[in-house]
Amino acid sequence: MGIVGLGGRGNSHLGQYLSIPGAQVAALCDVNQAARERANARVVKAENPKAAEFPDMRKLFDSKEIDAVSMATPNHWHALGAIWAMQAGKDTYCEKPASHNPFESKQMIATARKLKRMCQIGSQSRSTPHKMEAMALLKDGIIGKIYMAKGLCFKRRKSIGIKPDLDQPPAGLDWDMFLGPAPMRKFNELRFAYNWHWFWDTGNGDIGNQGVHEMDICRWGLGLPNSHEGLKSVVSTGGKFAYNDMQETPNTQLATFDYGDRQVVFEVRGVLTGGEGSLGAGPRATNAVGNLFYGVDGWMEVDGSQYKVYQGESNEIVKERKAERGGPDGTKLHMENFLAAVRSRDYKSLTAEIEIGAAAADFCHFANIAYRAGKRLTWDNTKQVFDDAAANKMLTRDYRKPYVVPAKV
Repeated sequence: MGIVGLGGRGNSHLGQYLSIPGAQVAALCDVNQAARERANARVVKAENPKAAEFPDMRKLFDSKEIDAVSMATPNHWHALGAIWAMQAGKDTYCEKPASHNPFESKQMIATARKLKRMCQIGSQSRSTPHKMEAMALLKDGIIGKIYMAKGLCFKRRKSIGIKPDLDQPPAGLDWDMFLGPAPMRKFNELRFAYNWHWFWDTGNGDIGNQGVHEMDICRWGLGLPNSHEGLKSVVSTGGKFAYNDMQETPNTQLATFDYGDRQVVFEVRGVLTGGEGSLGAGPRATNAVGNLFYGVDGWMEVDGSQYKVYQGESNEIVKERKAERGGPDGTKLHMENFLAAVRSRDYKSLTAEIEIGAAAADFCHFANIAYRAGKRLTWDNTKQVFDDAAANKMLTRDYRKPYVVPAKV
């Protein structure tokens, strides 16, 4: 294994692979020298050979010693990094969201299919036992025909503040490579190290950060096709409320996806708020992150700790399951599923194969496009476009050479 991106999520990847028998972390890549050194110290401390270090992911992909890579970069690098890796013959585990825009989603799928590469997206709910069971119950009709799936991303986010641009990045940081496909800008601490999520150049807001997990579960529970067939329109409202800071993406957002006889509703709340259902309940709760499904015979709530099914006018709990305490971590199970597919060469055995992950990412992108366009958008699935020229420009981006997602793979 080679790991690309060694921030918070990349270090989680590192810890998981170090714990999986049969997986050897043999290469580490990050644009920040200090991050590479810290990660390699973990590799050695775990009594493994020191990994090769690369400041440029392309050099890692060229290595004949590497079979597969794990991409834990910022969002704007996911697609290009994964495409380059697959073109170099590497199977790829790529963090969510799969892409930074819908054009990238298509190109990732096309690359995986043409080159017969395994491409798993880090939507680990797809490998989490109690969530898999909950979705199976919905498919079997435990609450009848579902008319609405709701995703909640009520995750407390405090103001990031304001900091000045600097003429030079910190020593040991390749700022040009960090920006990659994004426009060149002067270094600013708030555009680096996690807060990149809140700038359109590099992130997709919380709907595309935490929220993409719950968006995927909404689509999973409703049984929606990955092709977006049947989607009629998207509308999204909200804003960045309460704070005067440098964040560009909304901290409060409500999106609705209309399928005629059913809908997906998604809500982001980053400022102080209560929960919904029993999600986020309790006097000390600050987050409500999960899903609600509403059917003609009842409703279900599901989050990282459990699911509950309520039926009938009495709102009786008829089935529930808590996540197993001390059980296997969902990410580890997800990575084990990926490595099994690397060996079997059966991409259909992947629980969050690129088509699944791309579909969830696209819905986050559609919501953000509708929010930025400021209007309800009608979707033409045959042409794969909206009814608005300005919105359609946001289906892709202007790439900064040489960091260009190819139009033809």
